[in-house]
Amino acid sequence: MLSVSDHSITKKLTRMNMLVSGAALCIACVAFVAYDLVSFRQAMVYNLSIQAQMAGANSVSPLLFNDPQAAENTLSALKAAPSVISAGIYTLDGRPFATYWRDRNGQDQTLPKVPASQTEAHWFKDGQLVLVRTIVFEGKPTGTVYIRSDLREMTHRLKRYAGIAAIVLAASLIAALLIASIFQRAVAEPIVHLAEIARIVSREKNYGMRATPTGKRDEPDILIGAFNEMLGQIQERDGALQQAHDELEQRVEERTAQLATANKELEAFSYSVSHDLRAPLRSIDGFSLALLEDYADRLDEEGKVHLQRIRAATQRMGMLIDDLLNLSRMTRAEIRKETVNLSSLARSVAEGLQEAQLERRIDFRIEDRLEANADPRLVRVVLENLLGNACKFTSKRSSACIEFGKARQNGNSAYFVRDNGAGFDPAYANRLFGAFQRLHGATEFPGTGIGLATVQRIIHRHGGQIWAEGAVEKGATFYFNL
Repeated sequence: MLSVSDHSITKKLTRMNMLVSGAALCIACVAFVAYDLVSFRQAMVYNLSIQAQMAGANSVSPLLFNDPQAAENTLSALKAAPSVISAGIYTLDGRPFATYWRDRNGQDQTLPKVPASQTEAHWFKDGQLVLVRTIVFEGKPTGTVYIRSDLREMTHRLKRYAGIAAIVLAASLIAALLIASIFQRAVAEPIVHLAEIARIVSREKNYGMRATPTGKRDEPDILIGAFNEMLGQIQERDGALQQAHDELEQRVEERTAQLATANKELEAFSYSVSHDLRAPLRSIDGFSLALLEDYADRLDEEGKVHLQRIRAATQRMGMLIDDLLNLSRMTRAEIRKETVNLSSLARSVAEGLQEAQLERRIDFRIEDRLEANADPRLVRVVLENLLGNACKFTSKRSSACIEFGKARQNGNSAYFVRDNGAGFDPAYANRLFGAFQRLHGATEFPGTGIGLATVQRIIHRHGGQIWAEGAVEKGATFYFNL
């Protein structure tokens, strides 16, 4: 059975029952004490008012005959009320006429002045009750009674109530704890058992386990039934998934073997293309050159032109073979990523392009401190193609400008190569990266149409994207990310 922790449902239920019971009892006790205090205060005011009326009624004669001693004797009857601290009789003009003090030692024997507006009033202040009443004789006021009482009895009453409430609360909480410990088993134990089964299933991945139903057809029993049904479905699906996984592994092994065989065949084909096709092309080109050099005097101009065209076609075929082999290598080449300084790499490529075309002056603008995590060999091929294309398509510009940098494009960072060359029609932008796809004639700008297809495959193998923007005779910009 599960070892119950401090945060188990058993203790949560117990604490909840204790809190609910305690809160209900506290509210009931507070409400009862508040009601009793209000009633007690009203009773105190009522009793003190009766005492004031009796003292006032017995002081009418002393007031009429100016006999303060008789009035004080009347007030001395207040000794029977131990809560009365002091009392006094005032004349109509507000002068003290007679006084009473419960304890005359160390007491200020001066009665307070009673304002005319407080001749029928009472108030609680500083833990005391003060009451003022008018003395009436034959319908006319003849003086005022002042009585001041302490609240010790109410304080004692509050303490008694607090003690009783504490005892009742403690007894009730103990009873609630005992009752909760009996009834919580019906709710907590099935859930604790279910939690233990769920923990074992999660840890051991044993979907064949089942929780034991309570048989009471209550909510915990329904929950256990639903949990067991869910385990059954998971067990069934896990079995199907394992079977599919095993079949998939077998298919992957078979496909891997097929791919290995295909790669070997592709390598053999590449070797055949590189060796067997180049030899006939070299022979055609060589014999054509020999005819032009050794039999020039026997050939007319038209024959020489035909031979020149044969040589140009064989050389172009050789370039196509080289580009196709490069494209195949880029697809199969292993990627080894490291931190690459793209700015330095671009400057190296630009210097090579400038040296190959000394008759041109090209303005290369390369942004500093551009770095990327990529394969340096393959990224160099990308920059060689993109910067080389920029040089080629700006060849008819008197002032060529080629930029390489980094910018925000479509909400993301991307590297770019921009030129002010011939550009392209945006309607055909989707054809730029297809093999052998060209938007300009071979006589206008030389090339095989393989370069951008090679660039796209390298970028895709790095998990990036490449796209282009441009307009006819307004230059082009190629964006890519890694």
